[in-house]
Amino acid sequence: MATVKNSLTKPKQTFSNFIMGDAIKRKINETVGGANGQRFITSILSAVSTNTSLQECEHSSIISAAFLGEALKLSPSPQLGQYYIVPFNKTIKNADGSSYQIKVAQFQLGYKGYIQLAIRSGYYKKINVLAIKEGELIKYDPLSEELEVNLIEDDEIRESTPTIGYYAMFEYMNGFRKTMYWSKKKMLSHADKYSMAFNAESYKKILDGKIPQKDLWKYSSFWYKDFDGMAYKTMLRQLISKWGIMSIDMQTAMEKDMAEIKENGDYEYIENSEDDFQQVPVESEISVEEQPTEIQENENTVKKVEQKNTDDDFFND
Repeated sequence: MATVKNSLTKPKQTFSNFIMGDAIKRKINETVGGANGQRFITSILSAVSTNTSLQECEHSSIISAAFLGEALKLSPSPQLGQYYIVPFNKTIKNADGSSYQIKVAQFQLGYKGYIQLAIRSGYYKKINVLAIKEGELIKYDPLSEELEVNLIEDDEIRESTPTIGYYAMFEYMNGFRKTMYWSKKKMLSHADKYSMAFNAESYKKILDGKIPQKDLWKYSSFWYKDFDGMAYKTMLRQLISKWGIMSIDMQTAMEKDMAEIKENGDYEYIENSEDDFQQVPVESEISVEEQPTEIQENENTVKKVEQKNTDDDFFND
């Protein structure tokens, strides 16, 4: 049984005081540069100030995640959706077998971050990902990779129409083209298999209004909050990792996506440290603004943890 770490020391330093300390400011100037230092500080303070759970994280883990985002030239703004700094409970085990939890920040790449990095690499002439709505799909031939659709022209009507699948494509500057289509059913199965924070049956109950409003906080995985956004990210990861050319920045982003970034640049997948970058952490894809302290553990979640195989998230359908 986990024990609670007892602390009778002085209250923890606030993140704003931490980031304004001389030592951290020097490190920011060395890493980001004096001209961009204030912009960097302002953007990170903004992200942390709006999220009480993030404020409780180890301050160094927040800075490290932000440094990675800065190195990739991506914005932490939730509105832009390029990457997120995510609060996460991490279990620390003592030599005597007891344990306690701390909060650390995790770097999570958004699907718009994947698009930014792909475009910036200079290899891609076109790259796109799209939800296909009910009544739009005429035909998709996986042999010729030809998609035939009749898209709904009215944006409001299209937005309210149920999604039946997802389409992703890229075209290199030299004309090489690759496409991929997954049905909504296949994406649900993928999320149910690889994300320990998501359960397909619970998702259906939420859509059907069978989960009381007071209990919705328990289902704060991005797969619940923004299924299409997570599906877009999955499509791009599958497409680019299988057939795309990856720049150094893209490889770095994929390796460290959904990991705690250490001060020395190393990374660790929380509660799943034996996994490499091709595998998904137990708790993944939570938004910056909506991450609770804990996620509900039910029989389905426990069962999925026990049955999770070592196949990677990138290369298995």
